[in-house]
Amino acid sequence: MAISYTTGPVFTTDYYVNYAKQIQEAGADSICIKDMAALLTPYHAYDLVKALKEAVNLPIQLHTHATSGLAAMCELKAIEAGADAIDTAISPLALGTSHVPTESMVAALKDTPYDTGLDLVLLNEIREYFMNLRAKYIKSGLLDPKVLATNTKALVYQVPGGMLSNLLSQLKKAGKEDKMEEVLQEVPNVRKDAGYPPLVTPSSQIVGTQAVLNVVMGERYKVCSAEFKDLVAGKYGKTPVPVDDAFAKKVIGDRPRITCRPADLLEPELPKLRKECAEWTEQEEDVLSYAQFPKVAMDFFKRRAAKKYGIDAKHADAAQQIHPV
Repeated sequence: MAISYTTGPVFTTDYYVNYAKQIQEAGADSICIKDMAALLTPYHAYDLVKALKEAVNLPIQLHTHATSGLAAMCELKAIEAGADAIDTAISPLALGTSHVPTESMVAALKDTPYDTGLDLVLLNEIREYFMNLRAKYIKSGLLDPKVLATNTKALVYQVPGGMLSNLLSQLKKAGKEDKMEEVLQEVPNVRKDAGYPPLVTPSSQIVGTQAVLNVVMGERYKVCSAEFKDLVAGKYGKTPVPVDDAFAKKVIGDRPRITCRPADLLEPELPKLRKECAEWTEQEEDVLSYAQFPKVAMDFFKRRAAKKYGIDAKHADAAQQIHPV
């Protein structure tokens, strides 16, 4: 189970300790501190991990990003405080909005009580393979060099690495790349107005998109996305801080706000979903895939069946009962 780490008026160490206790009572096998916006600082990482290790009897993992340049220090202090695992990335795809380089952490921990036992020579062989992919992705534009650099603005604007990439992509498509600074300044304002939701999927995309709309439209909340309206209305659950009533009315008008668990308002869908994908279901997980991604899942089911039965699905015609092999 992951705890999305963020900052704000209510997000104290005690808040996270109480949250961890609830997670343990719910039956979690481990707890991951998910520092998606790279907001952790080294000594706070130490204090937080130490407090969690004392409060719960579960493995503690740290997942942070190198966006702000503090990740390696945070991971080292977390390890000293008792963290059981850290997330890293092979060096060609590390740093920036990614993670700390695997090789660097392996070297840092070598010949210490925390030695990983990983072979640095073999890791460097893996590095060579991914260096070629890095060059390929940069050349094709799939990987933007801008997101590979350290950006200490993350500590000010609290924007996760993945969200930073998405914002840049949105502004490029709108021809407003020069508005990036304004959007970054707007993100904390939108987050505050929306009740300080942690900036992790999907709330990070919702808040980020709304910040882009506010800047591009030249007027705050002149246009609101459907998802932002749902967030304010309570469809994504209770926010850490209550949304101001006057603000909610501005965004959703007289639409009723949800104060209960949103899922309790949904009609049971499982029997209907099972029936819809029964023809293609080979295992229980297929139903869950279809429930979350109906079109993508159905395409996958068809390709899987074609491969299994040796059918040329590309040239098949179900209406004419033509199934070339």
